[in-house]
Amino acid sequence: MSIILCRVDEIAEGTARSFVIGGGTARRDIVVARKDGHIFAYENSCPHEGTPLETFPDKFLNQDGSLFVCSTHGARFRIEDGFCVSGPCEGKALMSVAVLIEHGRLSVE
Repeated sequence: MSIILCRVDEIAEGTARSFVIGGGTARRDIVVARKDGHIFAYENSCPHEGTPLETFPDKFLNQDGSLFVCSTHGARFRIEDGFCVSGPCEGKALMSVAVLIEHGRLSVE
């Protein structure tokens, strides 16, 4: 069963948003970004210590919107593949989340 997160047009180009779905042990925190017209989704968990990437709601990206930045230790990740390009988890990657876009809505399984 898929869970609708939002309408695709609710994620503006060059931005990222967080979605928390489920509860208890089934709780998932997902970050979704739009870059160059494409949608990318990852578990909102830094591979260094498992902390969420953002300190403030939906503040995931560096100043020019080109990279995710972990607010805990400053690790930087490419939006396109979640690969860490600098910081304490360099060489590791965010865990990708498969999303489905159907009828203008963005959902996850």
